[in-house]
Amino acid sequence: MGECPVWEEATGQLVYVDILAQTVCRWGPHKAQVQTVRLGDPVGCVALRDKDPGSYVVAAGTRVGLLDWDSQDVQWVAQLDGQTPGIRVNDGKVDPAGRFVTGTMPEPLAPGVWEPAQGALYSLHGDHEVRKLADRLGISNGLDWSPDQRTFYHVDSLDYAVYAYDYDVQAGTIENRRLLLQLPRGGAMPDGLCVDSAGSLWVACIDGGRVIRVDPHTGSRVGTLEFPVSRVTSCCFGGADYADLFVTSAADGLSAEQLRGEPQAGHVFKAPSSILPGFLLCLSSCPQGF
Repeated sequence: MGECPVWEEATGQLVYVDILAQTVCRWGPHKAQVQTVRLGDPVGCVALRDKDPGSYVVAAGTRVGLLDWDSQDVQWVAQLDGQTPGIRVNDGKVDPAGRFVTGTMPEPLAPGVWEPAQGALYSLHGDHEVRKLADRLGISNGLDWSPDQRTFYHVDSLDYAVYAYDYDVQAGTIENRRLLLQLPRGGAMPDGLCVDSAGSLWVACIDGGRVIRVDPHTGSRVGTLEFPVSRVTSCCFGGADYADLFVTSAADGLSAEQLRGEPQAGHVFKAPSSILPGFLLCLSSCPQGF
């Protein structure tokens, strides 16, 4: 289950996670195969550090750690929610000030069934202090910030919704939640997202086979990219000038018959710049010493 892609400009590689394989993955356009590091717990997300290429923040299980790619060592630095059974970290990203923001979700009770109001959203600061930003979420998922850093966007997949918040970049706090996008319940769920230089949101729709472009002011859909797989999970901009859109997908949850009809399920896709109207304004990373 591919998730949480991020482009590492220093190495020209795409970094992402495979949640169920419990791995962090790296792929470069000039490499013959995907490199992986296994962490031993379901890996929700990965982010860059401003230290050296190959140094990452990772979240797995309910812990946050610092991964050195070359040694494959992880220094676990924070615990998010060790009290509630059946909870794991999901998507995460670095805010414009270098804080690591990530959320949690419950494991399913049955396929497609989750207990509501079990998720939360956290930020991890440079001193490894954990602060809770929100609770009683369904499935905390994709997140990103507006180019002016004043608005925080966040997906709650169980609500089939993308919310917008006012963001205080100095304090790292959120307030004034409002609904930006509501998808029909029971259909495709919003999953990961990213923001382009024009401020538009690109939202991956799992079980919908598409990424939609959303106007940040009206919440209306202004574009759609279709993929040959149903379980599209997340997206990020990368490549030269950050002009390509990389899109992850999943094969879990598909029957044998569905997999025969979707031989590329679980693959990572690239939508080239020739079909995209925007690119990522900046790429945040956790600062030196995080």
